[in-house]
Amino acid sequence: MTTPIASPLPLRLVPGLLVLAVVLFGTGIFFPFFHVTKFWIFDDAISVVGGIATLFREGEYFLFAVLTLFTLVFPSVKLGLLGIIWAERDHDLARVRRLHGWVSALGKWSMLDVFVVAILIVTMKAAGLARIQIGAGLYLFTLSVVATQLASAWIDRVLRR
Repeated sequence: MTTPIASPLPLRLVPGLLVLAVVLFGTGIFFPFFHVTKFWIFDDAISVVGGIATLFREGEYFLFAVLTLFTLVFPSVKLGLLGIIWAERDHDLARVRRLHGWVSALGKWSMLDVFVVAILIVTMKAAGLARIQIGAGLYLFTLSVVATQLASAWIDRVLRR
């Protein structure tokens, strides 16, 4: 058994950051990421979950799988692992460090969805097909990523001691 790690004040914020990240992520994927106006007539609000469901209905299974994996599964697993790591940080340090390695690996792949969305937006704007306005979901999702990254960095700091 390892010695418990003392938590200075900022480290005590990690559980709150993780809860905040989960709430922001959960709401962000259902709120509109952007509003698309086509030909000044048609206006659609597109959320992550709605967009993924549309890809499935339209038979775009590759994009459906990629976006589901990188936008829903990876962030959920990362948040879950960070919660486990924080809860177990004083018990099995070898296991916790192994799990944190998984979190680091997931973090490297989890930006692929942002890349795909950015390409989609640029393509639509460049083609003049639509006017795109950013929605609340994108901000919520982004804040979730920031909260997750802060929590992960603080956990990494604890594990390096």
